[in-house]
Amino acid sequence: MRYLDYSEAELKAELAALNGACEAFRKKGLKLDMSRGVPAKAQLDLSLPMLTDLQTAEDCISETGTDYRNYGILDGIPEAKKLFADLLDVKPENVIVCGSSSLNIMYDTVARNMLYGVCGSEPWCRLPEVKFLAPVPGYDRHFAVCQSLGIKLIPVPMTKTGPDMDIVEKLVAEDESIKGIWCVPKFSNPDGTVYSDETVRRFAGLKAKAKDFRIFWDNAYIIHTLYPDCPEIPNILKEAEKAGNPDIAYVFTSTSKITFPGAGVAVVASSDANIAHIKSAMKFQTIGFDKLNQLRHVKFFKDVDGLKAQMQKHADILRPKFECVLNAFRKELTGLGIAEWSEPRGGYFISLNVLPGTAKRVWDLMVSMGVKLTGAGATFPYGVDPEDKNLRIAPSFPTVENLSLAVEALCLAVRTAAVEKLLADK
Repeated sequence: MRYLDYSEAELKAELAALNGACEAFRKKGLKLDMSRGVPAKAQLDLSLPMLTDLQTAEDCISETGTDYRNYGILDGIPEAKKLFADLLDVKPENVIVCGSSSLNIMYDTVARNMLYGVCGSEPWCRLPEVKFLAPVPGYDRHFAVCQSLGIKLIPVPMTKTGPDMDIVEKLVAEDESIKGIWCVPKFSNPDGTVYSDETVRRFAGLKAKAKDFRIFWDNAYIIHTLYPDCPEIPNILKEAEKAGNPDIAYVFTSTSKITFPGAGVAVVASSDANIAHIKSAMKFQTIGFDKLNQLRHVKFFKDVDGLKAQMQKHADILRPKFECVLNAFRKELTGLGIAEWSEPRGGYFISLNVLPGTAKRVWDLMVSMGVKLTGAGATFPYGVDPEDKNLRIAPSFPTVENLSLAVEALCLAVRTAAVEKLLADK
């Protein structure tokens, strides 16, 4: 029975019972931080053998005799360029292998365009206003990049097939100050949405008024599947070339949630023109990134099949955690009319929409019960969720036992906040 159909007396009785359950839960003394999508220790342990792949001077020499302990090689060692080119289905020359963080590359790419412009265009910092489209709910760190550089964010609603492309196409065609859009095309953060083939092709064919408009294609979860039936998506760079838009997209990915988040390898792939532009400015920034770490990763994985095999091991650890959360939602929240949630087939997050006007209250209740979630509003630009309803759930870090307790608390919090709101509205 939906809470909306409860009488006032029934709601008050339900609230009393829920308050008692919350108080009993507080006495368990749980202390758990689920605010970020952090790999668990068991996942980190999967990559420990990589640390012993380089033990002698000979281990650090390439097949062509290059000593990777020394300076040089701005855009990454050839072996790593090939590995990631095979993963992204592009040519090695269209890949730059950088340090451990794709977020770092994305920030640098936006900042570079601010300072130097895009392939000969006016630097963005000299323009009266610069805007980015922000699919919502979305990734808070994408939003933070723009906010830190004074770029205005324009929310675009997500659908089950990706961002609302009718809105995207209209906005970029009309407004020259819109210079970019953030995209997580496979298992989006936080919904877990996989962009449809049509969505990818519409992105590739965008007719933007700004010639220096770029798609920031953050393919963070390109092989982060939980089940074997996860769909593939078209290659945005190949589709863009077919559409006569070869320079429209930058593609980013990394091994941050494949090996070690603090010591992985991150890359950017793009067209010949974009890669040349990036390298022309990057040469003033660095002589080259950590080649030994790049080599370690190549020796460990050997090829793309090795990468995918590693991700199957991750999936075996993550799948029970996602199922723990989703089963609890189905059991405790179905039929009450107060919550909806995504059921992703991969990635790192579950998106939970609670009764409008209650997400912040749910977050506060969770803190009181010893569980910290990503802040309510974090999945929207400037931290403002206009309906105060979305919460990002990150199941990866806790043990299944602790996660079971956390999701028990979460269901209590969602129900309590909803009943409070319905009584206040009576």
